[in-house]
Amino acid sequence: MKLIKIIFLLFSLSIAIACSPTLLGLASKTTTLRVLSYNIHHCNPPSKEGLIDVDAIAKVIRLQSPDLVALQEVDVNTKRSGNFNQASLLAEKLKMNFYFAKAIDHDGGDYGVAILSKYPITDPQTFLLPKNNDAKAEQRILALVTVNLPDGNKIKFASTHLDAQKADANRLMQVAEINRLTKKEQLPIIIAGDLNAVPTSEVIKTFDQQFTRTCKDCAFTIPVINPKKAIDHIGFKKEYPFKVISHSVIDERYASDHLPVLAVLGW
Repeated sequence: MKLIKIIFLLFSLSIAIACSPTLLGLASKTTTLRVLSYNIHHCNPPSKEGLIDVDAIAKVIRLQSPDLVALQEVDVNTKRSGNFNQASLLAEKLKMNFYFAKAIDHDGGDYGVAILSKYPITDPQTFLLPKNNDAKAEQRILALVTVNLPDGNKIKFASTHLDAQKADANRLMQVAEINRLTKKEQLPIIIAGDLNAVPTSEVIKTFDQQFTRTCKDCAFTIPVINPKKAIDHIGFKKEYPFKVISHSVIDERYASDHLPVLAVLGW
């Protein structure tokens, strides 16, 4: 009798385990993040000299429904852009949180990179990146925030824009510094931006030592008409098990002189 009861209990338990929603994947869904990188050319459409069209940039971003956005070439209170905060206005239009990181003084205001996030952000930081003494070398930066995801997890998200000179000297120093700054970070890190470097360059090879980029055969991102180079990239620290669900370059030719890049990551 006892043996029959034991067999019955084991059978019941096996049925319960087999029908468990978690094991069937009904209770545990894949978490995804839509990450956009966009050099917005201070909201100036290249075909419209002097025009500032924030609505055009906002529309491009909105259509991709991103969770996280890394922006480059952002104006805050500059004369050329009408003396307003582009990062703040874009965040307001898109109903996202934002962090602006200043790189340089420009035209009576500030110029740099920004982060937009669908989710709350904390611990904003701006890191100065190294450069040589060349007169044409602008100060470049890394903007880094903590993103508080709905499931309670936290990740780091970064936006950057590396040196634009022909020689790789500054970009190599800057990407090496980014690797150094993020090497010991315990949280998962996603980084996106205009690296001004093609996939075959030493700059990207250095970046790839620590980060996995979301594309292998990367579609071109600049110029917007007949693009010839892929210089805008999204990556994540190698030790974290993100899965690249998709990577695409958005065919939007009016709003900026760069095409935006969208990656969907899962885990």
